[in-house]
Amino acid sequence: VIIALMRMSPIKPVTWFAQFYIWIFRGTPLLVQLLIIYTGLPLAIGVRFSVLEAALLGLILNEAAYLAEIIRSGILSVPEGQTNAGKALGLTPAQVMGYIVMPQATRIVIPPLGNSVNGLLKTTSITSVISMEELLRRTQILIQEKFLGLELFAVAAIYYLVLTTLWDVVQRRIEARFGKAYNRIQIPEGK
Repeated sequence: VIIALMRMSPIKPVTWFAQFYIWIFRGTPLLVQLLIIYTGLPLAIGVRFSVLEAALLGLILNEAAYLAEIIRSGILSVPEGQTNAGKALGLTPAQVMGYIVMPQATRIVIPPLGNSVNGLLKTTSITSVISMEELLRRTQILIQEKFLGLELFAVAAIYYLVLTTLWDVVQRRIEARFGKAYNRIQIPEGK
């Protein structure tokens, strides 16, 4: 949300910083970002992260760039008349954003945000490249021990499928919860 608001800021340096951040993290592969964080930073400037810290930092920085654009698009999708109405009522810009714009934008951005979380669940497999012991890395280790490649990859795929299915159930509940007010509106036929 902060990066999205920075991107929309009337203060040019703030907007430029947010645009640059989004450009870098959306324009480069996550794998390269993870390798830079885990192996490049220690060599270049002496900053060393554990595998878990590097994986979390890389995933957070990467995903934040995508989420900022989703949130920004949700905010921009709220009609300007809604903002003008809030101002006409004497609300401050923060109140207009908090009481009028964000509730409407939230309803709009929930489906794409949910899809991003779903994608992130699967993207964690990339962290195995920096030796993060997550599901895929553990599967690779077991394959080396048991020599059951297809079977163990199939089990890993099933685990990912279970995780994404569980998230899908959660996402549907969130969408239903935030869409309640709009689902109750009945428009008479013929009007």
